[in-house]
Amino acid sequence: MGQWYIDINCDVGEGVGNEAALFPYISSCNIACGGHAGDLETMRHIVKLAKQHHIKVGAHPSYPDRANFGREVMDISPQELQESIKDQLKTFMKVLQEEQVKLHHIKAHGALYNQTAKDRALAEIYLDALTPYAKEALLYVPFESVISKQAEQRGFEIWFEAFADRNYNRDLSLVSRKQPNALIQNPEEVLKHVVSIITEGKVLAMTGEKIGIEAQTLCIHGDTASALEILMYLSRELPNHQVRLQ
Repeated sequence: MGQWYIDINCDVGEGVGNEAALFPYISSCNIACGGHAGDLETMRHIVKLAKQHHIKVGAHPSYPDRANFGREVMDISPQELQESIKDQLKTFMKVLQEEQVKLHHIKAHGALYNQTAKDRALAEIYLDALTPYAKEALLYVPFESVISKQAEQRGFEIWFEAFADRNYNRDLSLVSRKQPNALIQNPEEVLKHVVSIITEGKVLAMTGEKIGIEAQTLCIHGDTASALEILMYLSRELPNHQVRLQ
């Protein structure tokens, strides 16, 4: 039987305050950098915590929309969006330099993540803002998404990301959070879901079909009520399926 390696990431710095509990069970983190949540103080605190736990550090830029936690598409000009993303990353990089921590990856948040996965023009705007970091940071992007193809064409290194705690539609989009079955909160169900993704390269869609997928990193949302329970369970059970954290 083969051996598989997977990165597990968490969106953090979003006001939940559970990072110290989660960090022993993950290998990379995406830190909110002021768009939907977070400020200099939270960024600095979490970067220090990540350093203590030897966790890979990533930026988590968003639409500049704290009111909706970055989960709604914003009607702003390309210039405004680009400037906001650049500012968020500049602030975050300042903290990383002060703490002498390397930027490992960049992952968009919420509506920006979902829209750049399918909207070519928006993906270009986002990638333009990220160009200065193309040689130093990976991008976490969905498998076979618009942005994954554009990023590779432009010389970015990418990791495909899948969601451990979210259900999928047949087209590999995430089931909307407005639907009651959007989240997977039972640890046993999460395990079954992620083992299929990692070892079979397939995800069970809401239609009941198994759809091909690839992932180098899996996301658990830090604000999911059972996040810690899920992570502790995966930490215990994944080795039984020949899966190791990388």
